[in-house]
Amino acid sequence: MDQKERKPFTSSLLLAGFLLLFVALVGILPSIAEATVAAYLDVQGKVHYVRGKSGKTNKFTRSYQGKTHSRVARLSKNSNPQTINGFIQAAAAEHGLDPLLIKAIIKAESNFDPSAVSPKGAQGLMQLMPATAKSLQVDDPFDPFENIAGGAKHLRSLLDSYGGDVELSLAAYNAGPGHVKGRVPNIPETRKYVARVLENYQSYQSPLSCP
Repeated sequence: MDQKERKPFTSSLLLAGFLLLFVALVGILPSIAEATVAAYLDVQGKVHYVRGKSGKTNKFTRSYQGKTHSRVARLSKNSNPQTINGFIQAAAAEHGLDPLLIKAIIKAESNFDPSAVSPKGAQGLMQLMPATAKSLQVDDPFDPFENIAGGAKHLRSLLDSYGGDVELSLAAYNAGPGHVKGRVPNIPETRKYVARVLENYQSYQSPLSCP
């Protein structure tokens, strides 16, 4: 091919390339417009952002976690307090919760023991029952990242159901929504639980509290 023939041929290739790029952008722009961004913290405390479609952010994030965040999940089996605190911060940000409230629940539920199991079978940091964990799509309730993410999602749902009433939401977290009808039920264990979480919460809000 001589120089004169090469120029039109090269121009055609460039034009075809630009056209393909334009078609690709047109195809993905609607998806980008509908996208939301989720954040999570790794075991070093670094923030990572994950893009997913609106209304499907949790599912997308879980998919991302399963493929490229599995090392974090494995390491979090032996996570230290700083790592757990990072997971709390990430879950609180995702679900619009006060991280100190999540921390207060974990303190009351498991005293920050990721391997805790209650006599009734509740598991992990936020003591998720197997059926609850399954409904929240928590594959491994003993993994701090998954457990806190699931527990925070559950707490957010309860707060929404009870108009943001923290006491009623905590009572439902402990006894189940079926036992909470407009007031904290007269169940000694539940009343003690609500009082203990609120006491922890107040303590963490104190300026003298450890981070």
